[in-house]
Amino acid sequence: MTLQQLEYIMAVYRLRHFAKAADYCDVTQPTLSSMIQKLEDELGVKIFDRKRQPIQPTKAGMKVIEEAWKVLSRAKKLRQTVEEEKQTLTGTFEVGVLPTIAPYLIPHFFPQLMNEHPEMDVRITEMKTEDMCRAVRRGDIDAGILARVGGLEGMDCTPLYHEQFLAYVAENDPLFSKEFIRPSDLSGEYLWLLDEGHCFRDQLVKFCHLKSAARSKKSYNLGSIETFMRIVENGKGVTFIPQLALSQLNDGQKRLVRPFAHPVPSREIILMTSPSFIRRTLLGMFAKWIKDSLPEEISK
Repeated sequence: MTLQQLEYIMAVYRLRHFAKAADYCDVTQPTLSSMIQKLEDELGVKIFDRKRQPIQPTKAGMKVIEEAWKVLSRAKKLRQTVEEEKQTLTGTFEVGVLPTIAPYLIPHFFPQLMNEHPEMDVRITEMKTEDMCRAVRRGDIDAGILARVGGLEGMDCTPLYHEQFLAYVAENDPLFSKEFIRPSDLSGEYLWLLDEGHCFRDQLVKFCHLKSAARSKKSYNLGSIETFMRIVENGKGVTFIPQLALSQLNDGQKRLVRPFAHPVPSREIILMTSPSFIRRTLLGMFAKWIKDSLPEEISK
C-alpha cells in the first residue's frame, strides 16, 4: 500500500470518473486503474463499483476511503511542515475561487505568477461558497477566494480588496438614460440574475430589495455573468457585474455600465484558510501577488 494509491482512490471518489481522475493525477488511465486494482487485491475488497455511472464506492470501499483521507491529511501536514520550515514555494497549493470572481481576478495575477515561479504547483477550482468552506474545513483544498459572508467564524480570513457592484444596461432599456442607478429603479421584468446559491446574487437582492425576477428566471434559468452580459449587449434587459470586470471591457461595452447611487452596493473579497493551515509563507506571498496585480481603482 502506498500514498500514491490512496491519492488515486481519493481522486476517483471525488471526480467519480476514472479518466478524469487519471488526468487530475497526471497519469494514464490504465496506470491509475492498475494501481487501484492492486490495492483492492491487497485489501481483498472492491473499493469501487465500476458498473455504476458515475462511479460509486462500495460499502467497504467507503470505509477505506475515509481512512485513506485521514492518512493523506496527516501526510500532507507533514510535507507542509517541512516546506514551511524551509520557507519554500514548492508543493501543491490548491485554491477554490468563486465563479463570480475567477474570470476577472485570475487573469490579473495567475499567468505572471506561473512565469516567475515555475516551481509552484497552484491548482485553481471554481466553487460556490458553501462547497468551498466545506472543502477548506476538510482539507480538500488549502485556501479559498470568496466574498466575505456570514458563517465564516473559526476561519482565517485575509482581506484582499473591495469592489463595487455595477449595473450593465441594454441601450434600449429605460435605465440606459440614467447616470446613476437606484434600487427603486430596478423594477423591470428582465433583470438577469444568477441562480439562488450565488452570494453575488444574494448580496444584490438583499441590498437592492429586489423581488424575484420571475420573468427573467423563466426565460433563462441558471446562466453566468458573461452570458447575461451578452444578452444585454444584444438589446435585452439589465444585469450586474463586479467592478473588477471593467478592466476587461472595451469602450463599446463600457457605455453600458451604470454605477449605483449612494449607498453603493459592494463586496469584500478575502483569502480564506483554516486556522491549522501551516504554509503561511506561501499564503502571504500569494495574497501579495493578488493585491499587487489589481488596478489602481480597486480598493485594497
